Amino acid sequence: MGQFESKLAEMGVTLPEAPAPAANYVPYVQVGDIVYVSGQISKGDDGLIVGKLGDDMDTAAGAEAAKVCAINLLAQVKAACGGDLDRLVRVVKLGGFVNSTPDFTEQPQVINGASDFIGEALGETGKHARAAVSSPSLPFGVAVEIEGVFQIK
Repeated sequence: MGQFESKLAEMGVTLPEAPAPAANYVPYVQVGDIVYVSGQISKGDDGLIVGKLGDDMDTAAGAEAAKVCAINLLAQVKAACGGDLDRLVRVVKLGGFVNSTPDFTEQPQVINGASDFIGEALGETGKHARAAVSSPSLPFGVAVEIEGVFQIK
């Protein structure tokens, strides 16, 4: 077990198998040393995390859903690295989509669930640029979807 997975284990997190795509696309594309990971939805061990922020879900629950997305992103990166997450050089950028009502304005706090988790798990390697935007709906009614750009060696 490498340094990143050891840190995840200390945090009580074991990466799942990389989720299969839900439609006609690939889970990630590598171009040189950059890996573009398709949007990962809030689907954990207990199934889909569904809800609309500002309606039937609060910001804290949304942040937990974003953390689940981050775990799924790292699972895809591990797959792209041939099973060795320590090949990860840098989290370059995350793009977060929040299923929310028109008047909900805490999208950044929701996506902080992913950013904070990645920062704790990966340290300097996890510092990234980011977007956090509202969406009127997301696939399967999930609360959050996050895509990412990563540099690997």
